Order: sequence, then C-alpha cells, then structure tokens
Amino acid sequence: MKTHYMQFDKFTMILGLVLLFQVSCQDYDEFQNDPNSTIQANPGLLLTNIEVSTFNSIDLNASLASRHLVNVNLVEDAQYYGWDRASFGFYNTLRQVKKMEEEAENFNNQNFTAIAQFFEAFIYEQITRQFGDIPQSEAMQAEAEVFQPAYDPQEEVYLTIFDLLESANALIDVNGPAINGDVVFDGDLLKWKKLINSFHLRVLMSLSVRETDPNLNLPTRFSSIFSNPGIYPIMESTEDNSRYTYSEETGNVYPFWRNASVTTSYILEESFVERLKNFSDPRLFEMAAPDNNSVNDSPLTFESFTGLLGSAPLNENVARLSSGEGSPLNRRYVEDAEVEVNLSLGFAELNFILAEAAHRSWISADAADYYEQGIRASMAYYKIDESLTQDYLEQPIISYQAASGLEQILTQKHTAMFLNSGWEPFYDNRRTGFPVFNVDGGGIINTEGVPKRWMYPFSEINQNVDNLETAIQRQFPEGDNINAVMWSIRD
Repeated sequence: MKTHYMQFDKFTMILGLVLLFQVSCQDYDEFQNDPNSTIQANPGLLLTNIEVSTFNSIDLNASLASRHLVNVNLVEDAQYYGWDRASFGFYNTLRQVKKMEEEAENFNNQNFTAIAQFFEAFIYEQITRQFGDIPQSEAMQAEAEVFQPAYDPQEEVYLTIFDLLESANALIDVNGPAINGDVVFDGDLLKWKKLINSFHLRVLMSLSVRETDPNLNLPTRFSSIFSNPGIYPIMESTEDNSRYTYSEETGNVYPFWRNASVTTSYILEESFVERLKNFSDPRLFEMAAPDNNSVNDSPLTFESFTGLLGSAPLNENVARLSSGEGSPLNRRYVEDAEVEVNLSLGFAELNFILAEAAHRSWISADAADYYEQGIRASMAYYKIDESLTQDYLEQPIISYQAASGLEQILTQKHTAMFLNSGWEPFYDNRRTGFPVFNVDGGGIINTEGVPKRWMYPFSEINQNVDNLETAIQRQFPEGDNINAVMWSIRD
C-alpha cells in the first residue's frame, strides 16, 4: 500500500533515533537525571519521535497474553502469565513530550501544546494501568530537585488525565498554526481533535468497573462528549484512524518483514481460531496460513486452519505442531513490507466502545448499530469484500442480542485488534472477563491464572523505596504482586 501523507525521510531518521533511545533509556532513574538533555529543537522533530515510540501497537507479547498467538519455540512469560516486574520506561518518552511542550511555547504554537497534552494523558494512562498508583504530580521535577517523587492515587491520576484531554480538545485550533513532523495525520488538526476525544472515550470506558463512582461521573462525562460533536468531534470513518504506514522504499518496513522465524515460532491460538471458524469469519484467511496437514488444500476452507492452546505446556503444543496441526501467521506478514498500517486507535474500536456505552445505557443510541459498524470497519481493514461482510453479519450467531450483547461486543473487538492496538484486548479482558482466556491447559505459571497487573520496577526499590512502599501499602495490603487488584478494576 502506498502512502502519500508521510514524511518518510524524517520519519526514517527519527525511527533510528527512537530505537537508539529505547536501548539506552529504559529505567526510571534515567528520567530523573538531566531532564534538559534535549537541546532546543523544532517541536515537529520531537513529535515524530514521540508518535513512533508511543503509537507502536504491534506487540507479540500482547498477542500472546491476549490469546491471539502462541509461541512454539520457548516458554514465554506473556503466554503463560509468568511475568513479574515492568519498567517505567514510558517516562523517558514523557520527558520528550515535556520538551515538545516547552518548544511549542518558544514557537508560539498552541496546537503543539495541545498535542503534547494529549500525549501526556496517553502516556500516563499507559503507565497507571500497568501498575496502579504512579508518580504524576511530582514526576518530571528534577529541575526542582525532586528526585524521589511521591505516588499519586490512581483515581487522581485518572482525574488529571481527564483534565489534560479536556484542555487539549479546547486548545487545539483546527484553523490555527500548522504543525510539522506529523507522520500520523500529516498535520490534519481536525483528525487530531477527533483522536483526542475518541481516546477520551476509550479511557472513560476502561474504567467501567467504577461506573457508580461519583467522583468520576463516567456516564455523564461519556455522554457529554458523544452528544456534542461540535465541541467534541470523534472519528467518523476509517480515514480518521490513528495509524502510520510502512514502506519498503525508505527502509521503514513492517516489523515482521523477511523475518521467517515469526511464521515458524508463532502459531494462532486455538480458542481464537475455533471462534473464527465457528463464525465463518473471512478474516481468518487474511490472518493465518493453513496448517501443515492442509497446506495443499485447494481451495482453502475453514477446516484448513487449526490453532494450538495458549495454556497448554510447550511440549504438548510442539507435539501437535509436529503432527501437522497449528496455523502460522499468513505469509503476507513476512513477505510484504507494507502489509498493514500500525493501528493504535481506529474507527472499529471506537464503534465497539460506543456499542458498549449504548449497552450500558451511558448514551441513548442503538448498540446493535455501532456493533455492526465496528465489524464493518474491521472487515474494511482487511479489505474483505462487502458481500462477504454482509453474509457474515446476516448469520444468526453474529446478530446482536441484548442479553449477550456485552460478550458479543468484546469478542468482536478482540478479533478486530489482532496484531494492532497493543495491549487493549488484554485490558478489556481484565475489565470485563470477555472473551474468556483459557488457563486450564496445564502450562500456566501464575497459580491464579490471568494476572491483574505488573509489579513495580526494581529501579524504584533502589531509588524511591519510601514512596514506593507507601503506595504499595495504600493499595495492596497483600503486597506488590501480579494478582493484586488495582483501584481502576476493583468493584
């Protein structure tokens, strides 16, 4: 697929800087030191860097944890839920966001300021849902000699995120100063405004477990955005997707391109494949290749595809693979440098969010209509013929039913997020239980099944232990562990 809107030369240069930056800056201690290490720069150069590092949504670990794929070469912690600690590495990107905001003031460009506020909200949301309480109000204060920032309660973190998104929406001026360095929307400020508000809806829905919390007032906040498109425009079509495109021409290629090990190491997960087969879902033919027992089938049918169980011990999956079972990823992922866009938040996801909001009566709308629009947008992502999409939607098993509506919405949303949207399908499962992730195959490392969070970084134990311990005691009387239930998903 050709792209006409990306500034490829700049994008390629900054992508190399991003990779170098990520290798050298992984821990929280780095963000506390030398916050002014980036010299004055055009905010557009910083924007490109931030977009690439923040919007990267193709994550094999997320696919393993979300029961899209299994690994047949080694016991992956993500697949078997054996993880423990994560990094505060996102604070490194946040430092760049703060620098972009400073440069926006130097350039007197309020639109860069608005986009910086959006990314600040985006990054804080990424961090808090991993851990729970996090440093926010005292973070990024090294110039004021705050090297051991206090942890803010998660509720306060989210209220700050709401404020940042409200401010970003109010500040961005679609007829105002132009921005440069934008590899996502090519400077289209209306699309940025739509993304800000669509992301705001995502964040509100991510807190659905706290639906009755009077401090959050989630249904009213959600309805206010949905009901006022003049003030809060949201995505209206797949043309508004938050994405960037790959191209062989500049070396900015799809991450799996010419990586043959991807198609030998990763197999589609069994429960996922069986669902697609039961639903006669044409997207399966775009996602997967036939298993070895069916590789010569002509034509291919749904029975040409099988999966391996995500929770089964590695040796069992290897034995099944040796017997010819297990569909690898479609060869297009390694043979086409431009195979798919990197989709971080798309029109399909937004429609499923709106369908869930209608199902929960947060908005006065038809859940079935948004559910269908979400499916259509996902089918369009795979370039599925409209007639096949219509046939799919007309199946009784696909037709929306209010009694099972939440499960249907989250199941279709999970399918639509295959190899895109990062960890969103995992967090949706954590929040709703849908779709069910199998844990009964005998290979699961975590005795309590699917983890609820990640433990805090070792760097905090070494550098900020007093504030860390205060935060842990406030949230988790049982201690800092992966099964502790954070505020945002606690009834």
